[in-house]
Amino acid sequence: MNAIRFPKNNKHQPAVVALIVLSAIWGYNWVVMKECLRYSGALDFAAMRTSLGAVGLFALLLWKRKPLRPKEIPWTIFLGLLSTTGCIGFVTVALVAGGVGKTAILVYTMPFFALIMARPLLGEYIHGLQWVAVILAFAGLMTILEPWKLQSTTFSTLLALLSGISWAGSAIVMKIMRKKTDFDLVSLSSWQMLFGSIPLVLLALTIPQRPIEWSWYFAGGLIYTSIIGQSLTLLLWFYILNKLSVGMAGMGTLATPVIGVICASIQLGERPSILEGAGMLLILSALALLSYNGIRQHYRFKDVIEQD
Repeated sequence: MNAIRFPKNNKHQPAVVALIVLSAIWGYNWVVMKECLRYSGALDFAAMRTSLGAVGLFALLLWKRKPLRPKEIPWTIFLGLLSTTGCIGFVTVALVAGGVGKTAILVYTMPFFALIMARPLLGEYIHGLQWVAVILAFAGLMTILEPWKLQSTTFSTLLALLSGISWAGSAIVMKIMRKKTDFDLVSLSSWQMLFGSIPLVLLALTIPQRPIEWSWYFAGGLIYTSIIGQSLTLLLWFYILNKLSVGMAGMGTLATPVIGVICASIQLGERPSILEGAGMLLILSALALLSYNGIRQHYRFKDVIEQD
């Protein structure tokens, strides 16, 4: 047989680049969110950033002249409740009492919840060296969390974990929706954020909070977290999910909390303990192993096809 010619670049390379950009933006977004909460109540901040994020996405939708009508409205509402109401709402309240680094790490237990959900619901399995990477990453997270110690911020910890579970659930719903029908990513992102922001707005209007202290930093932080850290990154995240498996996409974003811990250390003066540093090294080792395994499998498949 004639050898099949593959393009020089891996077909997954754009998704990997998007994953790197996503991790960098999300990593620093933790610091911005924590700082913005000095000027606003958690529910007010969550409602404003999700509402602005939805406006930004619909503006992009109109600019690209795409149809406004949503598809699969019940599924889109469900996605919004998980991805926007749950994930963003829980984590914003968690940051009020929780430190940036630890909250970020807790939310990024998401990949493990996603792996658990993806096996029975999507039939996605992990194999070989990926298991070693999962074990290393899990050991890293446990080292950082220190579950053997009783913590005073139990409520914040629970909210951060609920945010991670909501995020994992949204990833599964996104995959299920993709199997049912084709979606425009901008349209889906816009409508799910709009639907998901409504409960947050209602909660903000119902539950009394301290007055908002408007400042240049708060205004800039609100724009960063809503337009860049939310609307743009949501598009990147859905694009990545469309190109990579839920497990691979989720594991790849584990670099984000590490970036968040480093940024919090530099800007906020948060210092990770020796155990937290060891946990970050374990997570980075897991990511490196996943990257190596993916590259090895790609070139092994390429060599087999060319030999045919």
